[in-house]
Amino acid sequence: MTGPTGAPRSLLLGRYDTEGCLQYVGRTTTLTQPAARTVGSHLAPAATVATHPWNGWTFTAGWGTRDVLDVTLVQPDVVVEVSGDLARDAAGRWRHPVRWQRVRTDLSAADVPRWTSPPR
Repeated sequence: MTGPTGAPRSLLLGRYDTEGCLQYVGRTTTLTQPAARTVGSHLAPAATVATHPWNGWTFTAGWGTRDVLDVTLVQPDVVVEVSGDLARDAAGRWRHPVRWQRVRTDLSAADVPRWTSPPR
């Protein structure tokens, strides 16, 4: 996520692949204040940053920019619902930021279908 833990500005989104590795699939647009408070109440900093799957990664602010996002790694166990267009890059990640809809407290990360390959 970007921004403070209790009120993130945006979310970096991932899905576990068939081998159990957390794959980056995109990020959200800037969250509204109510959305940030809602989702922020469900996020917890990574127990150990050194063991987080994305430790050492850098994320840029957008296409054609070298601006690096200030990211806080969190426990990758919160499921959120998002909406966005169908444009994907060669790796299958969303090309454009998606819109956060809600936290899915009825689902765990294990309930989300595994990331298999870039969509065709």
